[in-house]
Amino acid sequence: MIATLQLIIYCAFFVIIFGLAAWALIDAVRRPPQAYVSAGKRTKQFWGLVLGAATAVAFVAIPYPLGIGFLPFLALLSAVAAIVYLVDVRPAVTPYSGGRGPRGGGGSGSSRGGW
Repeated sequence: MIATLQLIIYCAFFVIIFGLAAWALIDAVRRPPQAYVSAGKRTKQFWGLVLGAATAVAFVAIPYPLGIGFLPFLALLSAVAAIVYLVDVRPAVTPYSGGRGPRGGGGSGSSRGGW
């Protein structure tokens, strides 16, 4: 019973890393290339390649019952790449993304809250 619970937690950990990397990749691809330059970050192509590789590695690292389970320690690098993008790059790029920010529109629309 304990071994089954450990296996479920272990698999869930890798699936979460894959989901995090995929989310970061999708977000990076949706941003315009000029937003990265305006924010002073690396290019869209750089982040696309890094996050694409991170997503592929995270997918391959998912353990046996759900996936291949090849080189699972590399999934940690995938998580690092996705977290760096989501915590550092995404907030910097969002204001330059033409209204595709976390609230859906760059100030146009509702007048709730604020000054």
